Amino acid sequence: MRRGTGHPGVVGTHREHAFELAAALRSAVAGEVDFSAAARALTTMDASNYRRVPVGTVAPRDDADVAAALEVCRAHGTPVVARGGGTSIGGQATGTGVVLDLTRHMGGIVSLDPEGRTAVVGPGLVLDRLRTAARPYGLTFGPDPSTHGRCTLGGMIGNNACGAHSVAWGTTADNVRSLEVVTYRGTELTLGRDGRGVPPGLRELVDENLALLRTGYPQGLPRRISG
Repeated sequence: MRRGTGHPGVVGTHREHAFELAAALRSAVAGEVDFSAAARALTTMDASNYRRVPVGTVAPRDDADVAAALEVCRAHGTPVVARGGGTSIGGQATGTGVVLDLTRHMGGIVSLDPEGRTAVVGPGLVLDRLRTAARPYGLTFGPDPSTHGRCTLGGMIGNNACGAHSVAWGTTADNVRSLEVVTYRGTELTLGRDGRGVPPGLRELVDENLALLRTGYPQGLPRRISG
């Protein structure tokens, strides 16, 4: 008895799409593009029980690489997942499209201002590296989840991570002043706590549904992490 593996035409189409996507990414980005079985296996899981096999991985070298990778994936209709330390317990760091590994080249501290008590960092920076750099100045980053030795600032922002000391110093969202982001559509935004950079339509969505948002939010649930 022969074991079925699906329609051969469908399998061939998927392989051709992956080959074309990989080639386009290699032409567009300076970072590493890896569609090998090993690279895909390494990003199949995070700290959860979920398992999603990506079509391939990209390790962007800078923000221009991120924008270029998004442009290629958008043209090929391929979803993208930004991945940090992979410590999420809800499957947020997994996906079936292209995984952007932001830890390899985008995990540095751009600047640290002790007087202003601010730091500019890459999304792949591990929390403990920031805390170590800030410690000589008597400073730290308040939110300290149990994965502080492995989790990245980008992932913490995506999850609004907290930890024991967030009761005193707030969650990650309370400690972020501004974000430089690029959307899947390629739009570059500077988001600030004062409402700067709000994506078009979002404010109208909130205003039109304000009563529902205020009354429908579950009581006793101080935060919601949807990734």
